[in-house]
Amino acid sequence: MHVLTRFGHAVRGWHRPLVFHTALMFGLALFAAVEVFADDRLLLGEPVWAKPMKFGVAMGVYSLTLAWLLTRLTKGRRAGWWVGTVFAVAGVLDVGAVVWAAAHGTFSHFNMDADDVARTVRTVFNVGVMPLMLVTLVIAILLLIQRTGDRALTRALRAGLGLAFASMAVALWLSMSAGPAPRTEIDANGHAVSLVGAHGIGDPDGHGMFLTNWSTTGGDLRVPHFVGLHAIQVLLAVAAILNVLATRRAWLRAERVRARLVGAAVFGYAGVFAVLTWQAGRGQSVVHPDAATLVAFGAVAVLTLMGAATAVTAARRPIAELAAVKA
Repeated sequence: MHVLTRFGHAVRGWHRPLVFHTALMFGLALFAAVEVFADDRLLLGEPVWAKPMKFGVAMGVYSLTLAWLLTRLTKGRRAGWWVGTVFAVAGVLDVGAVVWAAAHGTFSHFNMDADDVARTVRTVFNVGVMPLMLVTLVIAILLLIQRTGDRALTRALRAGLGLAFASMAVALWLSMSAGPAPRTEIDANGHAVSLVGAHGIGDPDGHGMFLTNWSTTGGDLRVPHFVGLHAIQVLLAVAAILNVLATRRAWLRAERVRARLVGAAVFGYAGVFAVLTWQAGRGQSVVHPDAATLVAFGAVAVLTLMGAATAVTAARRPIAELAAVKA
């Protein structure tokens, strides 16, 4: 309870529009989770409320991270406040369009029908998607011109936002992944809907994994999009863990050592993101990697471990030499 109280007091000083946006997204996720069981309508075999639930969670986590991050800026704080507010508004519009389509039992993405729901969703996406990318890019640029903490934290934030921007670029690729030819799918109301574009390559709509609905039979660009979008949370966790370990391990107390280890984590994460994007682009399911994909993942793992091992060895050598002298 004490931890929650302290967290509540801390959040009050964060970017308020984004904090409000976060609360709204988590509230939506909870509502949609209930509707997944209460509403038996399906879209391509998935509950109609599954997508709003996932969007609510993902957008809520990302917005909360941005709300905290903007308090770390020492330069361009006013610009940061405004771009954060733009993100909050654009996020509500985009997720609202997903909810609107779900409530009507139809497709939000790629829907080219002429009915009022489809036209409204397309209009909102056309207005709201690009600001999300631009805001992420602007905040990333603001981070490049300043330090927001020690070197490890700054490196984690810069790389995390860079990967988030890359994941949004991958998301734009989604609309072109299935080619320009329209296809017809049946919505939750039994109506035929014309779709142009898809989430996947090779098998754009179906045979999805549990919960995520990522394709098990073809490439799916939602995989690298998800991984890249949440890079910042993972890399922040790495930096935080290293800070905690530094209280117990003398060789981790040097800022440059933690920065190098975060750098190794950044390389590994970016490598995984790149391989997943390459895999999806070849029309290959994430759960059925071929030999080339496994070799690529293996190379990323080996190089990442080598980088981390080099940083650890260099950090521990002076301590070992000092211990030997004392002995």
